[in-house]
Amino acid sequence: MSGKNKHHIDYGTYILVWLALLAFTTITVTVAGISLGRYTLFTALLIAAVKSALVINIFMHIRFDEPIFKAFLGISGMTLLIIFLLTFLDFIYR
Repeated sequence: MSGKNKHHIDYGTYILVWLALLAFTTITVTVAGISLGRYTLFTALLIAAVKSALVINIFMHIRFDEPIFKAFLGISGMTLLIIFLLTFLDFIYR
């Protein structure tokens, strides 16, 4: 098997990931209608993180890309995390 064919993902995996994304979207809509108190935002962000991890790893093939792409993805993720943290700190201490 050559290096270019190593990251071939079969259609069954794509279908399963698509169904998982639909399920997580359904769960997100359901959770939005339920009052979980302090855990509502955490639950929504957790579901969004799982969905984005599925999309990034399966559909964008980042798992098979060169390390520089993973580094830039990590840097952008850390930047987003810092922005979330600063936003939540501002919200809490107002």
